[in-house]
Amino acid sequence: MNFQLVSDYKPSGDQPGAIKKLLDGIKQAHRDQVLLGVTGSGKTFTVANVIAEVNKPTLVLSHNKTLAAQLYQEFKEFFPNNAVQYFVSYYDYYQPEAYIPQRDLYIEKDADINEEIDKLRHAATAALLTRSDVIVVASVSCIYNIGSPEEYKRAMQSFNVGMKCTQQEVSEHLVSLLYERNEFDFQRGTFRVRGGNIDVWPAYADIGIRFVINGNTLVGIKIFDPLTGNELLDFASRLPMLGGFLKDGLINQIVVFPAKHHVYDYSKIMGPINRIQEDMEKRVKYFQDRGMILEANRIKQKVTYDIEMIKEVGYCSGIENYSIYFDGRTLGEPPYTLLEYFGEDFLLIVDESHITLPQVRGMYNGDQARKKVLIDYGFRLPTAMDNRPLKFDEFRERQGYTIYMSATPDLYELQLAGTDNVVEQFIRPTGLVDPEVVIRPANGQVKDLLAEIQTVISRGKRVLVTTLTKRMAEELSKYLADLKIKVTYLHSDIDTLERSDILNDLRKGEYDVLVGINLLREGLDLPEVSLVAVLDADKEGFLRSKTSLIQTMGRAARNVDGKVIMYADQITKSMKAAIGEVERRREIQLKYNKEHGIIPKGIEKDVRERILPKVEEKGTKVVKPVGADIDVMVATYKVSSRKDRSSVKKQFRMEMKRAADALDFERAIEIRDLIKKLDS
Repeated sequence: MNFQLVSDYKPSGDQPGAIKKLLDGIKQAHRDQVLLGVTGSGKTFTVANVIAEVNKPTLVLSHNKTLAAQLYQEFKEFFPNNAVQYFVSYYDYYQPEAYIPQRDLYIEKDADINEEIDKLRHAATAALLTRSDVIVVASVSCIYNIGSPEEYKRAMQSFNVGMKCTQQEVSEHLVSLLYERNEFDFQRGTFRVRGGNIDVWPAYADIGIRFVINGNTLVGIKIFDPLTGNELLDFASRLPMLGGFLKDGLINQIVVFPAKHHVYDYSKIMGPINRIQEDMEKRVKYFQDRGMILEANRIKQKVTYDIEMIKEVGYCSGIENYSIYFDGRTLGEPPYTLLEYFGEDFLLIVDESHITLPQVRGMYNGDQARKKVLIDYGFRLPTAMDNRPLKFDEFRERQGYTIYMSATPDLYELQLAGTDNVVEQFIRPTGLVDPEVVIRPANGQVKDLLAEIQTVISRGKRVLVTTLTKRMAEELSKYLADLKIKVTYLHSDIDTLERSDILNDLRKGEYDVLVGINLLREGLDLPEVSLVAVLDADKEGFLRSKTSLIQTMGRAARNVDGKVIMYADQITKSMKAAIGEVERRREIQLKYNKEHGIIPKGIEKDVRERILPKVEEKGTKVVKPVGADIDVMVATYKVSSRKDRSSVKKQFRMEMKRAADALDFERAIEIRDLIKKLDS
């Protein structure tokens, strides 16, 4: 199936030229191109036109979950009849396994997995293996090991009406796909038996599949609502996601993909297990020969337990650390990542490339440093090193035709592309120009900011304020809230999907002011924002570099009245360079508008629906009141076993979030500091 771009807009300004030049570059087999487009110039629409014309599976890589969510929604609007998927890290909270030798402190892996994001990850890989019209918007988690696509594809089971199979055989098939039988708590990744039927809830869908079995024959396949159990009759649009086919108006075939990405052929499992056993014994001897008896016992106990779990249920916690044995890879060989699911012929779009590429480059070294300590002290086998993200050169080897998209591309991607393959896009379709920039003293900046906020609010517009630290963002939010201003903050402690909700609430007017740090820089599409305030703009560093300042100022470029205020006591080199570049672009835009008789007009864009429906909309979420007794929680923590303390800390984090939601920032900060103290 081909990509079908659906939009009320036609390319305008310098979009047509950019589209043509990018397509010509791909036709001429230029592997690397740069789309240098200012904020609001419609880079995403330009790329959507390229995708529709090139007609290849496409990976859109973003460095930030919030921006990935926004891109995902934009591409779903552009390609409603194609498979647009979302693939980001599924952890709401993640504490990796680690060991601190100086304190003899072992930190067990602790994570809160977002089940909805996990579902979307599975939907992405399933789509890539069943169709070609796929766009996957991903964070850099796509360069981490997720298991062999060949094993994943081999494991999938196709069920056809009329095939010979008993309930027992279907159940065994589902177990081999790592689905768990659960008669009482039916959820994603489980199945249940009801009379002559077997219900399975695929790991990658929000609907259930019902197999109707009569004796030893599969006589029917139905789609149903897992919550009500009612059969769904409007199933035709859902079948492509399930690898389904119709015959005479009824479902004739369905494909069930594994419940986990790390899935292996259980009939051949003893070979890898024997190799794990051999490597364990070698490692035990290694430690014993050096008098490291504790480490020898530690690795033997750990690996023996994992082997028993794999034998019994085909899986164990941390099985990804043994992936090299099951994938058939050799030592040092790159892991299987999402890129392998695309094959060799695909299009790669690197959004905000000046940030995304350094992030990709840095993943490997950080992962290896942590793993090496675990291996040296007997917590993991050396082969755990091969459960890793891709090295940067390995990532480069797997790239398809690539478009680096940024308002401020770095020297690296500019050199990769070469002068002839840098496509500039400065003209906005609406005629909007880059915002006016004003510099004011940092002394008394909050008082001045307050006056500006009140002026903007009186005009029905919104304000973004960027600070240097999380604490400053939280304290400023509390100060403004005490003055009855509708304000909230946004930073990395906020859950992935909640960040998109906050941005939508800002656009709807539930908030007038949004305070943040680095998350307010790239790509946020907020037409209602007419003022961007940069506090402490003269504090040189990453957050106040030329690139960061240009990106931050760009948030005000989607509004006719857009203005940027920088609070600074001196004009730094970065400030001067950033302001100079913005003024250069502004001159080009004003000249173009004058030559073509264009009067700038604001962007009107509907507020997008949430990526996933809120739980409370289904009537199942119970919101606990803010105010749990912290002293009681601390006492509970102190008397808990080491194993149970992680669940108590999880309660602390939930209470901290509830306090923040209620704008009780002092309490939220108090709990946050307490969590840090407990972890120290």
